[in-house]
This record gives sequence, C-alpha cells and structure tokens, in this order.
Amino acid sequence: MRFSLLACAILCCSGCRTNQEKVIGVVPKGANHIFWQTVHAGAIKAALESGYRVEWNAPALEIDSSRQIEIVESMVNRKLAGIVLAPVDRKALVSVVERAGREGIPVSIFDSAIDTPKRLCYVATNNTEGGRIAARRLGELLSGKGKVAIIGFMAGSGATMEREEGFQDELKQKFPGIQMVGLFFGMADRAKAMAATENVLSAHPDLAGLFADNESSSSGAVQALKSRNARGVRLVAFDSSEQLVRDCRDGWIDSLVVQDPFKMGYESTKAVAMHVAGQAISTHIDSGVRLILPEQLEQPEVRQFLFPDIQSWLKKE
Repeated sequence: MRFSLLACAILCCSGCRTNQEKVIGVVPKGANHIFWQTVHAGAIKAALESGYRVEWNAPALEIDSSRQIEIVESMVNRKLAGIVLAPVDRKALVSVVERAGREGIPVSIFDSAIDTPKRLCYVATNNTEGGRIAARRLGELLSGKGKVAIIGFMAGSGATMEREEGFQDELKQKFPGIQMVGLFFGMADRAKAMAATENVLSAHPDLAGLFADNESSSSGAVQALKSRNARGVRLVAFDSSEQLVRDCRDGWIDSLVVQDPFKMGYESTKAVAMHVAGQAISTHIDSGVRLILPEQLEQPEVRQFLFPDIQSWLKKE
C-alpha cells in the first residue's frame, strides 16, 4: 500500500513537471484584433521551435485588468513553464507578476511596460519613438501650424502613454506653432473612439490634424472623418489592419506608424524557452517601428510586413 501511494505520488509529480516544462502561457490584452492574432502566430512559431505548446488566453475587453490578473494567477497556480504577458495596466499587474517570479515562473513582458523589474525581459516597440515619428509626419504635413488632437487608448496603458508622451514632446520641440487641443480616450472601443473624434471635431471646427495611437482608436477616428467628409483633417494612425490600409490607400489616413507584432510574440516566447533551458537572453528587445506612406503600400516588402502569413502558424496550434 505504501509503495502504491509512493508510486502514485511520483507519477503525479512527474505529470506536473511535464506540464511545467511543455506549456508557455501567452496573455495579450485582447484576442480579436489582427494585431493580437499576429502576436499569437509569432508565439506559436517560437514555442514549436523549442518543443513547447502555447496556452493562449485573453480578456474579452482590452481594458479589463481584473480579468487579465485572474488569467495570469491561474497560470501561476498551475505552474506553467513561463508566462508571456502584455499588461493591460502597468501598475495593476505588478503583484501577480512578482508572485510568479517568487514561485520560479519566468514572465516575459511584451508590447506594454510594467512597473516592476521582476520580469524576465521586455519585448516591445520603441513606443516613444513611434509617437515622435507620428509627430514629425503630422508637423511636416501641417507646415508647423494648426490645431491637433490625440485619440488615445486608455489612461494607465504603458505603451500608448509612451506614444502620447513622445508625440507631444516632439511637437513641442520641433513644431512650437502647432497647438495641442487635447487627449481623448477611446477605451479600446471603435464606437467610443469615433464619438470622441466627433466631439473634438465639433469643438474645434478648424482642427487640422489627428494622431490615433492604436488600432481601435485609428478605426474610430477614420470613421468619424468619413461621417463628416472631413478630408481636410490629416490623420496619422498607429497600427494597421486590412481596413486601415484601404483607408490609407483611399486618402482618409495620411500614413501608418506600424509595429511588428509577429516579432513581439516570437521573441517574448523564445525568451522564456531559452531561460528555462539555461541560456542567456537579452533583457530588452526592440521589435521595431516604421512609417508607411500610401505610395509604399503596394511594395512587396511592405505588403509582407503588413500581412504576414499568420494562418499557417495558427493552424499548427
């Protein structure tokens, strides 16, 4: 009897260890946007190369930090090999990330920063530079004069806060003749971003330009411009989708500031696998950011960057 119990315990422990070694949890802010699906594809590629599988889970709403905490806590409780996380809020997720570290579960942070050094690495766009790129483009379009506004994501989101700060700082330094009339949040909701844009257009009929700092805000902002036929307002959009590319081609969007979500998913997942294998990793990886103009949209290299073949990887999960 004692031998049977001991054997059972060993088998159970072995099963737990196998799960710990073979599964990496990937927790983005959301799952619906093409940006997150592309992250997912990159994560699968890295996991398969390293002999792991991905457990993918995300909040239904990209602003739901409470649900994201629950997801990460569940992964910590089940002692996955590691966790790859894009924190909804840079402060709210600190405690659960630090708990994972105390329990020996490495957490790789991607896309958006978190206010703790207790992380394995940080893989992200240089978001401050992304904001600066948008400011330079808009400032040049407006010849350094006019009123502009930002349609943002939400307060407390590290990535978009950095974009907003970079944008505003660059305007102040390089284009002092441009007046910022406000920062308005879409809360990851296209309809709310559209309403926020319409409100600022009503309040400032002489508005010259807009910077939308994420996919949902960009989608809402361009819909507001279309609804008012406001082609004179120049929009620089952050992120891309098939619709945003069409709107850029059709002249509703002046240009796109684009990240590399596939690389984010790949590098952050690979970092966990390398760490578990005892290999050295970089603690900060810049996944890249670039400006794409309408005349560049049909270039093969640009199309490959904007529309990577993610389905071939998603099917392998």
